[in-house]
Amino acid sequence: MNAAALKVHVVDDDEAVRRALGLLLLSRGHAVQTFACGEDFLAQADVALPGCAILDLRMGGISGLQVFDALRERASPLVVIFLSGHGDIPNAVQAVQSGAFGWIEKPCSDATLLDQIDKALALARARAGQERSASHARARWQRLTERERQVAPLVAQGLANKVIARELVPPCGPRSVETYRANVFAKLQLANSHELDRFMREHGLPGERDADQVGAPSTSV
Repeated sequence: MNAAALKVHVVDDDEAVRRALGLLLLSRGHAVQTFACGEDFLAQADVALPGCAILDLRMGGISGLQVFDALRERASPLVVIFLSGHGDIPNAVQAVQSGAFGWIEKPCSDATLLDQIDKALALARARAGQERSASHARARWQRLTERERQVAPLVAQGLANKVIARELVPPCGPRSVETYRANVFAKLQLANSHELDRFMREHGLPGERDADQVGAPSTSV
């Protein structure tokens, strides 16, 4: 997703607050959508897209905390900022400890609010980039045959072809391993075992002793 397209969702049952925040954010070039209650937000917003959600803690209907819980249940990538009154600070702190980005006590200055939103959107962009990278990595990994996925963790350790040939079940010859090695590098678009090791570590791909990969019988060649 284009960074400029990240949306800020404002969820507050106070119409004056919604209007003021909406106009402020629009004046700074943000894409904004406002909601009068948590129910409308959860029903109408695309919470599967990265962005920022500003949630009032106390609202008619479901509370901001309940909305936050619903977002977590849906594994939403939205970065959440809470707006709270002084009496809601303990709840706001609890929400941050549960994974919210932060909270702002009302009333607050425009500068404080905009700074928090900029930081939240920066985090949302970073997370979106990481997820795109991980998704591309998984897609490339799935191009490997089962045998190549057995070979890859051993190549990543820098083992020689003859050693890898003995480790595989069923075993094969070093020349076959050389072919598998070349296929792994080509399909994953990597140049050497060091890059392969980093690739597998960064994306949480199976290591040498994963029971589903190394040491398991395979008929794929």
